[in-house]
Amino acid sequence: MKAKERKRLIREKVWDLLEREGVALFPKPTKGRIPNFRGAERAAINLTLQSEWRKSDVIFVNPDSPQRYVRMLGLMQGKLIIMATPRLREGFIILNPRKILPANYEKASTIRGAFKYGKKVGLELPKIDLKVTGSVAVDLNGNRLGKGHGYSDLEYGILGEVGAIDSKTPVATTVHDLQVVDEVPREEHDMPVYLIATPTKVIRTGALGNPKIIWNRLSEEILAEIPLLRSLMRA
Repeated sequence: MKAKERKRLIREKVWDLLEREGVALFPKPTKGRIPNFRGAERAAINLTLQSEWRKSDVIFVNPDSPQRYVRMLGLMQGKLIIMATPRLREGFIILNPRKILPANYEKASTIRGAFKYGKKVGLELPKIDLKVTGSVAVDLNGNRLGKGHGYSDLEYGILGEVGAIDSKTPVATTVHDLQVVDEVPREEHDMPVYLIATPTKVIRTGALGNPKIIWNRLSEEILAEIPLLRSLMRA
């Protein structure tokens, strides 16, 4: 069985499991999403207790619902938060806690609030100390599955191409314990996860990657959809 089909089956299994066990939260349906889950706030807290987080000043966080707590805690702790706009269509958003009233941190941690309180930017990004991503499934070797569209892997490549991250930059994810599976197939373009925080534990896989864009894997549709990629091609 090819890796793509194995990945699809794992996603389907995890989405169904989260629904069946009653840990999946709004937004629903869970299928097709980075699943929100009971305990997402606790998983976020567990992440913030780790040395990789504590020594980071600039943190990239995905825009999905279960990582809203990560974004909010980052702002509360004075971290500069960078997040991608959905599907990377409008580049990135920088949330500077010094330019947002503390009373608005919770709103700013939502997608709508980030557009209101943050600043949209293109490829002009500061050095990022830690990248946080959402996941559908992960394994103990640091292999990860997203929704299947590849945007997190593209973010990883873009950030590497512009020098915002490098091969030593750790990637973390927050997931429910049920999302930690026995094995996830890994392909060349897949972003590895160094740190996994669940509501009950923290797992260090030690996996690091080589953030770059594999240009020959990009379709014309993706290039047309994401202006940042076209900008990089012209650079």
